[in-house]
Amino acid sequence: MPSPLKEPNLSIIVPVFNEEDTLLEIMQRISAQPWNKEIIAIDDGSTDRSPQILQQIATENGDVHIILCKENRGKGAALREGFSKATGDIILIQDADLEYDPADYEQLLIPLLDGRADVVYGSRFLGGPHRVLNHHHYIANRCLTLLSNLCTNLNLSDMETCYKAFRRDILPQLQLTENGFGFEPEFTAQIAYHKFSVYEVPISYSGRTYEEGKKIGWKDGVHALRVILSVQWQMRRTKSKTT
Repeated sequence: MPSPLKEPNLSIIVPVFNEEDTLLEIMQRISAQPWNKEIIAIDDGSTDRSPQILQQIATENGDVHIILCKENRGKGAALREGFSKATGDIILIQDADLEYDPADYEQLLIPLLDGRADVVYGSRFLGGPHRVLNHHHYIANRCLTLLSNLCTNLNLSDMETCYKAFRRDILPQLQLTENGFGFEPEFTAQIAYHKFSVYEVPISYSGRTYEEGKKIGWKDGVHALRVILSVQWQMRRTKSKTT
């Protein structure tokens, strides 16, 4: 069992790509949360004013550290950049739009603080308030989660959620390589393989439409499917070589 964490330092990792309309507000919401924290924002080659906004925020807030990437490589690559700079006891992933509310941090952190969990997922499907949106997108999320569960033997309700919080000391055991949204199934497969203690808690969700700037699409879903299957094959192959 993991040990309790008293008064931990948080590393909040914020991947950013063309979020000039929401960036200032989400960073203000994060900063308002009453935790000892560092905020690491990684601009993933934005072509709008996101880099300039981040630089201004970092100038005014000493808890904010920014990484500016010249090229757009994807969410997974941006997260790895952030993980490499993180110093907190707990890492928490926060998207730069307004779909996920930092007011839910306490829900995410309780199982880590009391020693029940190594990893906590914030589920959009466990009864929290949420904006009603595209049913097809909901079905796709549930299908990917179901397939992931069949492969990992976890019983998650929302594998694709942005809100993942975990102890930083598990990172050396993970071999994360996915550059895009394939990070979600890859991370899930690896924490299952290493048998970390995983909890899931309800969160609120205010999803965006594609017209409002939502970036994940059907091609990302197809790639996630490939990742779920390929990561399982690779891990089983690695396990067979070591036994």
